Amino acid sequence: LSLSLDNASFLEQLEELEKMFQEDHYPDNEKRREIAAVVGVTPQRVLVWFQNRRAKWRKLQNLSTKGNRKYPASSA
Repeated sequence: LSLSLDNASFLEQLEELEKMFQEDHYPDNEKRREIAAVVGVTPQRVLVWFQNRRAKWRKLQNLSTKGNRKYPASSA
């Protein structure tokens, strides 16, 4: 999230954000501020990250459902 961070710090931020995403895909304004304080970025960056992460999640959900329909279990 922050280009000035070393790789380990970035991975820690990402891990924390992913953990929060698993708990709640739509954090409210107060929760975003809390996440921003923990991760060390602005609430606006947290907002954008969650928007992008939800888009990725929806895309993966769509791919998995399309994949199931595209290749149904056959009896042949």
